[in-house]
Amino acid sequence: MEFKMHLKEKPFFMIKSGKKDIEMRLYDEKRQKIQVGDTIEFSNVETGQILNTEVVNIHKYNDFNELYSNFDKTRLGYYDDEEAKAKDMSQYYSDEEIQKYGVVGIEIKKI
Repeated sequence: MEFKMHLKEKPFFMIKSGKKDIEMRLYDEKRQKIQVGDTIEFSNVETGQILNTEVVNIHKYNDFNELYSNFDKTRLGYYDDEEAKAKDMSQYYSDEEIQKYGVVGIEIKKI
């Protein structure tokens, strides 16, 4: 199955460069359909550029604190000199949504 997701410039570039291989999302109804072997087409919201990836693993957690504690920050899309905080995800998802659905780290590789 193929899925489409939008990304800002920085995470898009980091996936393209091979540094970021974990896409963090709410584990809502859409993400619950994703399975290993599926493809995700990421589009850069600023440039419209497209990047195709394959799902190689699904990592489910109760919240972003758990997810962040299980991966190196560069795999999540942070540069070495940046501080990685799970609270950063609150700009995308509310505490209520996270509590209702949980979160997922979608492990991907470029194709």
